[in-house]
Amino acid sequence: MNKTEVRSRIEAIGIIPAVRAYSAEDARFAAEAVSTAGIPIVEITMTVPGALHVISDLVQHAPDTLVGAGSVLDTKNARQCLDAGAVFLTTDGLDLGIVEYAVKENVVVFPGVLTPTEVLTAWKAGADLVKVVPCAQVGGDSYIKALKAPFPQIPMIAAGGVNQQTATSFILAGAVALGVGVALIPRESMKYRQADRIRNLRGGLSDSWKRAAAISPRARRELSPATRPRATGMWGRGNVFYEVRSSLRGFA
Repeated sequence: MNKTEVRSRIEAIGIIPAVRAYSAEDARFAAEAVSTAGIPIVEITMTVPGALHVISDLVQHAPDTLVGAGSVLDTKNARQCLDAGAVFLTTDGLDLGIVEYAVKENVVVFPGVLTPTEVLTAWKAGADLVKVVPCAQVGGDSYIKALKAPFPQIPMIAAGGVNQQTATSFILAGAVALGVGVALIPRESMKYRQADRIRNLRGGLSDSWKRAAAISPRARRELSPATRPRATGMWGRGNVFYEVRSSLRGFA
């Protein structure tokens, strides 16, 4: 599968499960449970013990699942992930070396970013998408909406604070996909091998994503968190403050 096809599938699936586990066995179970539940994509983070072996094993035994590497630390680690078979790379912060390496290798990469400067820098470096993380701590869906205003051409993945209640709002705000961790794969579900629990959580997320994705761009703007009156709060950095609007929890 080439780079264009991988990116297209990521946007079509719309949900990127990030697996953080205490053991390789837990990570394999989570990846298989997510795939069986109907999400044929998984991000194995480098915090998982034996993560490279997990990626290699999944690539070999789950050929219909897009297997990528998350929390990639440097270009050496990125090379190891690609050697293991990962078809996309993502980071928790902006490392231009990793972005440039992925571009050179013609592999999909979406680095973690937070500020407008990081969004623009990552895009200029050749990132296919950018992962805005952590969203919840800086305004949630309203922050995605604020970033999309000056950067409408840059596809953004919302991560950090995405769950069954907030998923719709993030898509309406302009995210093309959602990065989801414990809201889809709770630690207990891995420990006790609760595949049914993961499947049930997947249902809520997928339904929210599909409803929001089916709405036209114009209607999304009218329904987005920046264009409807609701209770507001304030958050700031230095002497600059931004309005934080509550999410569309009641949208269906």
